[in-house]
Amino acid sequence: QLQACGGGLVMSGGSLRLSCAASGHTEDTYAMGWWRRRPGKEREFVGAITYSGGPWLYEDSVTGRFTVSRDNAKHTVYLQMNNLKVEDSAVYYCAAYYGDYIGPYSLDSSEYSYWGQGTLVTVSS
Repeated sequence: QLQACGGGLVMSGGSLRLSCAASGHTEDTYAMGWWRRRPGKEREFVGAITYSGGPWLYEDSVTGRFTVSRDNAKHTVYLQMNNLKVEDSAVYYCAAYYGDYIGPYSLDSSEYSYWGQGTLVTVSS
């Protein structure tokens, strides 16, 4: 299971750090991704990280502002979001797929085996 938290209300230009804790199957090797669903839009890829902690893959609009990291000892992955914009407002989901690799398949939601419940991020102007 994946449990995401850390969402909230923040002013434009501010920062938030989301966390996603895994429980069960923690001995498995899995890459982690963050996705989001903005109001009225389809779920979209945000970023992903290998089990080893790198390399990473980011969606273009968040590159340079968002950073995905993980602490395998704590079975937790993070999404540090800086310089937040109103258009970043969304429900953010963490997800996992088995393996220690990053590639085009990281952008395919059907590749992910596990999903968290989502945490809401609202950025105000």
